[in-house]
Amino acid sequence: MSNALRVVIAGAGPVGCVAGLILARAGIPVTVLEAEDTLPQDLRASTFHPPTLDMLAPLGLTDRLLAMGLKAPTYQFRDRRSGAYATFDIGALGGETDHPYRLQCEQYKLTGTAVADLEAMPEAEVRFGHAVSAVEQSDDGVRITADTRDGPTTFDAAFLIAADGASSVVRSQLGIDFEGFTYPDQWLVASTDHDMAAEFEGLAFVNYVADPDEWFVLLRVPELWRVLLPVAVDADPDEAISDETIERRLQGIASIPGRYTIAHRTLYRVHQRVVRSYCAGRVLLAGDAAHINNPLGGMGMNGGIHDAVNLAEKLKRIMLQGADQVRMLEHYSAQRRAIAVEYVQAHTHDNKTAIEEADPDKRAQHMAQMQRVAETPELLVPFVRKGCMFDAVARSMAVEPD
Repeated sequence: MSNALRVVIAGAGPVGCVAGLILARAGIPVTVLEAEDTLPQDLRASTFHPPTLDMLAPLGLTDRLLAMGLKAPTYQFRDRRSGAYATFDIGALGGETDHPYRLQCEQYKLTGTAVADLEAMPEAEVRFGHAVSAVEQSDDGVRITADTRDGPTTFDAAFLIAADGASSVVRSQLGIDFEGFTYPDQWLVASTDHDMAAEFEGLAFVNYVADPDEWFVLLRVPELWRVLLPVAVDADPDEAISDETIERRLQGIASIPGRYTIAHRTLYRVHQRVVRSYCAGRVLLAGDAAHINNPLGGMGMNGGIHDAVNLAEKLKRIMLQGADQVRMLEHYSAQRRAIAVEYVQAHTHDNKTAIEEADPDKRAQHMAQMQRVAETPELLVPFVRKGCMFDAVARSMAVEPD
């Protein structure tokens, strides 16, 4: 295997694209292998937290995303039955970030922009229709086989970044266990162009609505409202995403004359899983290939981008400055796994527990506490820091190398 100064990246999602841009801008040759023939245009993740926007700014991405998205200066926790709500002002963190808001912008806008940048760079190439199918490595390199319409092709690289999602082929090839659990329900996402803000008093662009029987999440993106709802694990998938079922459930959230227009729908299972190590020799896992969590809090894509930035900076030090490879990559794994386990997994699970609380007294107490936090600056700042992932970034940086 050739120990060429090249990094191959499996997956042209947000994680792979951001890692590729950082490396290519440093002069390191990058090949991004994407299994699909084109970039997916579905909605997927849609929230960018302030630290993520700060990280993307040096790549020239943040300003372009801002032009394509919506700034959400606040987010809310609501109780469906009482109608009470608490509004959390992200502007309280104005002194800590250049972007004191969440940006509501579909992830395909990031990947489309980033891929265009990569394709314009002489150090980078993006190959669509290249599905990684096998990985071999030695002490000095990695050989990657990708299946294409013209048959298998191989690539030699110094390192492979596995950013190929929750069903990572690379992770499976290496026999790495994906430890954790699957929630005992399905989750439905439906998007509509109906203005949900007209149906609720003071609705923010990001809203978590608690209810013991049918909690839901309302998120605004530039042209649509996204609604996230739980579905019983034994429900028939076709029925769960049928026009009739979605219409009934949306009318239950906000009754309107006529019918809702459904622009997008998907049903999926939700997991809380993380690998034991993000490193396997010269193969590095990042994003959903390394960790997945429920979407309550919008931390999955953001955490993956934070992986990408951390890892790419360490690879630059290894490949351009001769930093100790083993020590640097073990540090990457320790930093990012600590966040996945101690912060993102715990925080998102706590969000789910709160939003589906059945005891009315506990729900009322939780809402009263949320309202106190929202109205008390000394409580609001640490709460918003945690919810917007500033604490996650700080915790990651605090993990010392062995």
